[in-house]
Amino acid sequence: MSRATTTWISGPVLRARPDGPFQLRESVTVGERRLLGEVIRIARDEITVQLYEDTSGLRPGVEVVGSGRQLSIRLGPGIISQIFDGLLRPIGDPQDPYVKPGMWEPPHRRFRFNPSVEVGATLGPGTPIGAVSNSTSLAQRCLIPPDHPPGEVIEILGEGEYRDDEPLCRLRGEDGVLRQVAMTHDWPVRVPRPVAKRLAADEPMLTGQRLIDCLFPVARGGTGAIPGGFGTGKTVLLETIAKWCSADVIVYVGCGERGNEMAGLLAELSGLEDPRTGRPLMERTLVIANTSNMPVSAREASIYTGVTVAEYFRDQGLNVTLMADSTSRWAEALREVSGRLGELPGEAGYPAYLSSRLADFYERAARVRTLGGDLGSVTILGAVSPPSGDFSEPVTTHTKRYVGCLWGLDAKRAQARFYPAIHPLRSYSLVATKLTRWWHSAGCTRWQELRRRFLTLLEEEAHLERMARIIGRDAMPARQRLILLCAQLINHGFLRQSAFSENDRYATPERQAVMMRLIGSFIESAEKLLEAGVPPEALEEAPIFRRLMRMGDEIPEGSWEAFGELDHELRVTETRLAEKGVDGS
Repeated sequence: MSRATTTWISGPVLRARPDGPFQLRESVTVGERRLLGEVIRIARDEITVQLYEDTSGLRPGVEVVGSGRQLSIRLGPGIISQIFDGLLRPIGDPQDPYVKPGMWEPPHRRFRFNPSVEVGATLGPGTPIGAVSNSTSLAQRCLIPPDHPPGEVIEILGEGEYRDDEPLCRLRGEDGVLRQVAMTHDWPVRVPRPVAKRLAADEPMLTGQRLIDCLFPVARGGTGAIPGGFGTGKTVLLETIAKWCSADVIVYVGCGERGNEMAGLLAELSGLEDPRTGRPLMERTLVIANTSNMPVSAREASIYTGVTVAEYFRDQGLNVTLMADSTSRWAEALREVSGRLGELPGEAGYPAYLSSRLADFYERAARVRTLGGDLGSVTILGAVSPPSGDFSEPVTTHTKRYVGCLWGLDAKRAQARFYPAIHPLRSYSLVATKLTRWWHSAGCTRWQELRRRFLTLLEEEAHLERMARIIGRDAMPARQRLILLCAQLINHGFLRQSAFSENDRYATPERQAVMMRLIGSFIESAEKLLEAGVPPEALEEAPIFRRLMRMGDEIPEGSWEAFGELDHELRVTETRLAEKGVDGS
């Protein structure tokens, strides 16, 4: 182990004179309390260390001890359904509610192991050697670490309960070296875990929210950003997605949020029921809480800790959704540390490498073929908190360059109790065309056509709204009044969902497809009636319009006959109004 002597300290950054070799990104411990840090710069006779602990009381002359390896976290079956700090150290223990400073390891636990390989088998990196049972409903496997070379199984323990650090399997590599495999292994947080192959993102990560799934979908293994000002519903939207999305594991990173907000989030997550199993949602959720009053450097590391944990579950053949709330606070941590280092600031004081750091984070999302031959994915959703809701600020601007979809939250829609408050004209999805085939297989063969039609009507509505406020809707031409009527139905009958409604809080793809087709049929019928001389108000006053506006809340999941009745009523209404228009009555 190399050692160094501290010569200068400023907040979370210190400089030290080394007595031995250090490597970049090497983890170190500082002082008697063994405060955890990381080497971020190496000069000829000086190293710069970023500390992940409170540095109060440190002084020049304190010893810095290197570990010889990069900043790493311990991965294993005991991390699911737990709450950790930014360096994956458990917090929230009622017996010890305070976060302990310094480098320490959590206590080892015992889990039941059921082997799936036999002596003599040749196994490669990432291959499972057995199943591990824990107190949750999530099935986990014990994997050979990705950095282990292939080898022959010399010994494998039988079924039973073992400590998570106890060797379960011994492999002899081609070089003749014996290596042990336990339930847990360490992995550096800044190094992406290897995969056999990255696959095309051609299927959606469903959220159950019609505005997202139908207009601005995110691909499984893709990336998304949720920018929005204070009070627009970023955290609420992430909670909803966590409960209803088509993911096996949720990794929630509270990066720099206020302590009371994180406490409220944890209380709500603990009380949510998993709609898949009826058990607590926390059983397949892992929370990394790094609040604004915790050391700023640990906030920067928490993002990489979260994505490393997500990749660990991905390697087990699971679909993982990582939620980072918020990347703006993470960028502020970069800015503060950069200022301590004396680096030249970029736009708005952020470091010049902000863009590349965002790229490094988002590019770790992928749908892959794992080293063990399974299919897995990591989908990354990052909330952004632009000051005053200004989407032109640096973090939002750079984030747009690296994400596949953007859900821009609007303060006016949020104040109008419109949920989700995603503004359709400030949002986009770059992967929508790649998901058309999937929607065809789900029964919505006109999905791309209807999606384009909905967005066109919403854009035309935005152009006509100001005119409607000035001269009044009744004074506008019939064609423009029809556009406003159809856009109203799209907004309030399809895009708006009530989280308090048993029927409307979640929508399956089949239900979304039926609702899209019904609204598309209404728009086509309305245009035919307009050509026949029927004013839009006649269709608006018909009972079918109110029923279409309320179908999301009134028709439960699986009631396809009720949707069929709506379609029949729409045809009857079209025929009746057309006849009245021809008669001139």
